[in-house]
Amino acid sequence: MIGEGKIEMKLKSKRVWIGGTFLPATLQIENGKIAAVLGYDEPGAEDWANNRVVPGFIDVHTHGAYGAMANYCREEELKLWTSKLPDEGVTAYLPTTFTEEPDNIAAACERIANVMEGGPAGAEILGIHLEGPFLSIEYKGAMNPERIIPFDATLFDRWQQAARGHVRYITIAPEQDQGYRFTQYAAQQGVVVSIGHSAATYQQALYALGNGARCFTHAFNAMKPLNHREPGCVGALMRSDAYTELIFDGHHVSMDVIQILFRTKGRDRIVGVSDSLSLKAAAPGEYSLDGRALVINDDGAAFLKGTTTLAGSTLMYNRGLKLLVETAEVPISWALAALSENPARLLGLDDRLGYIRAGYDADLVVLGDDYQVVQTYCKGKASKA
Repeated sequence: MIGEGKIEMKLKSKRVWIGGTFLPATLQIENGKIAAVLGYDEPGAEDWANNRVVPGFIDVHTHGAYGAMANYCREEELKLWTSKLPDEGVTAYLPTTFTEEPDNIAAACERIANVMEGGPAGAEILGIHLEGPFLSIEYKGAMNPERIIPFDATLFDRWQQAARGHVRYITIAPEQDQGYRFTQYAAQQGVVVSIGHSAATYQQALYALGNGARCFTHAFNAMKPLNHREPGCVGALMRSDAYTELIFDGHHVSMDVIQILFRTKGRDRIVGVSDSLSLKAAAPGEYSLDGRALVINDDGAAFLKGTTTLAGSTLMYNRGLKLLVETAEVPISWALAALSENPARLLGLDDRLGYIRAGYDADLVVLGDDYQVVQTYCKGKASKA
């Protein structure tokens, strides 16, 4: 019996992603949760016909979008970013700071925590991802080398205090972490430690995993590459059972290498990320970001002006899913896992996110056969503009 004050709705489709396959089903939703998964013939349901209903996408590495940037945006801009993400199927995410001055990172953590605790409309903010500043100069990528600093647990504590405990993920170069003490310290607090922008050797990367690291940041990009005599950071990424992020925009990693990575890592350890900039949704052209000139090409690739250094992506999640399935030829069950199930498990939230199951949050995406987002539900609320 539905209790007083409960909100109930039903939606159905002939293709709902349940148990690793598409099945005709009706989803009964109460108070933002999936209350029951029932047969397709249930009456009184909003019928999405033959459109596919899949779990909401989770982005654990995104610096910005729609004009907002995690390091600098005002709270209202962060709320706008949050409200727009369902348009591409994202129902939860980690705003990600890039390497900046410590005061800037602390201020960003406080703003993100304020918005997060206010429960803004749209995608759920799951916490904060700090990308640096404890990184390798050699593999800085588009990071400002002047902002890269040695490991400092006191600074990390300051940022965690500003975030009121909401720092959930940090990217580091562990080869510079003496005795892997910081790796252990962050991991013991329940923070996901990810290896990235790193010159770590094969052995150093594996030692970092042994000391609490659990993931690699944007596979192949900004890390010591695989060599047939020195496997490097990439070799550890491919051989270990750790998770790895993958930017699946077709620019950061070729579609052939994406296929190789899935064949190597399997279904359960790849986490799709956008690594997006505030320039997501911007037209091709020249822009200034963090005082540096960027160029967005016609194909959406973003580079530091005058270089071949990728500065992040402008990836829309639903377009990336299409690239994974249609171009990289990744099985759709594996691709969907990379965008929902695997990031939920990495964050320890797979008891409520990443699946279409009774008792889970009603975070759902309705997709057409062309991968366009028809509708998105965030905790049962229709959220696509």
